[in-house]
Amino acid sequence: MYNNRMNIIQEFDTIAAIATPIGTGGVGVIRISGDKSFEILDKIYSKHNLKAGMISHGWIMDGEKEIDEVIILPFKKPNSYTGEDVIEVHCHGGINVVRNILELIIKNGARTAERGEFTKRAFLNKKMDLSQAEAVADLIHAKTQNFAKKSAKNLSGVLGKKIKEIRNDIFNVLSKIIAGIDFPEDVAEPEYDYLIQEFEKAIDKIDRILASAKASNIQRQGIKIAIVGKPNAGKSSLFNTLLNVERAIVTDIAGTTRDVIKETLDWDVAITLIDTAGIRNNEEVGKVEEIGIEYSKQSADEADLVLFLYDAEKGIDEQDKEILDLIKDKNHIIIANKCDLIKDRDPNTFYLSTTTKEGLDDLKEKIKQAAYNFSVEDTEFITNNRQQDCLVKCRESLYQALEAAKINQLQDLISIDLKSALLFLDEITGEVITDEILNNIFDHFCIGK
Repeated sequence: MYNNRMNIIQEFDTIAAIATPIGTGGVGVIRISGDKSFEILDKIYSKHNLKAGMISHGWIMDGEKEIDEVIILPFKKPNSYTGEDVIEVHCHGGINVVRNILELIIKNGARTAERGEFTKRAFLNKKMDLSQAEAVADLIHAKTQNFAKKSAKNLSGVLGKKIKEIRNDIFNVLSKIIAGIDFPEDVAEPEYDYLIQEFEKAIDKIDRILASAKASNIQRQGIKIAIVGKPNAGKSSLFNTLLNVERAIVTDIAGTTRDVIKETLDWDVAITLIDTAGIRNNEEVGKVEEIGIEYSKQSADEADLVLFLYDAEKGIDEQDKEILDLIKDKNHIIIANKCDLIKDRDPNTFYLSTTTKEGLDDLKEKIKQAAYNFSVEDTEFITNNRQQDCLVKCRESLYQALEAAKINQLQDLISIDLKSALLFLDEITGEVITDEILNNIFDHFCIGK
């Protein structure tokens, strides 16, 4: 476990990786980190004696051959992202340019960085705690602007500070208990009423963080919305209309859609919109369409919200009722499509025309409201599954200590639960962490971060 971490910069070799997306672009960035960073650059750069914090302009050279005109950003440890000597090479963004420069850097003494290795080193060198390191990954992979903003708050240390606050409260109580046990003649054991009060306060703070756990997961992963109904109900037309692009094939031939089609929307919450094959059961259904129908049922089952479409001109028939029965236990919205073809309307029915766009704005608002209900806008803390699991286990230990205090159990035994609670909090910030957990976290990062 990494406990009472020491500065282990000297134990690392020098790594390098492309820090920008691979492809054609205006600028590409290669990052080097480690003790040999300046030495390596000195071998391949047209200028020498770089000064930390001073931007330099020159050429990357392979011997006498000019590779690319670049901007160099040099950083000296510990004043860098990783806490090590770091060089950033800003070159032109062509895929071959950045690869040629990376290969030249590796040839002169660096090795290719592993996934998340730059941020892992930043954590190990105390440039950030583990909750901030995980926020880096959340920020990179954020599907919505809203979640990116929340992730940035964690990167600034909001969650870590709250965890440390709770930890300090528990640690102070534990210190008083241990003092009373070790020096009974000089220090009195704390009153049980005091212990109960402190444990309840700590549990309440944890509950406040866990209260936003479901919303955190929804904001990170988004919600799935499946559009279901019989063939020719207008599912693909609605799918295209919501996306504002002709993504799915639309015809008046029943069974056009044979497979599920997915696209993502950013409506404050990431929405995965799913167009499905029309669900029907008759002799005209072939093998391929039958498989598509099964996928449709599976998509409806896995969705957070189902949009059920039926033909307003024909009304709800027995096949529609069978589909409704499949989704009766799901959050769903019943939509009468093709309302431009009818005159009489039921005030309790939601009407839509994917042709004239009547009712479309109201439907969008209805979907956004449903999405909002899944993900509370004012989520105070963003947490992931690992952090939530640690908080739940910490709460369980505190609850056991609370119940023990209520029956005036020996404080020596209560201290065991408090020590356990502290260990779970330390796992969140990374004060105590196993190699397996650490590697699992950073394996989900991209190379170059």
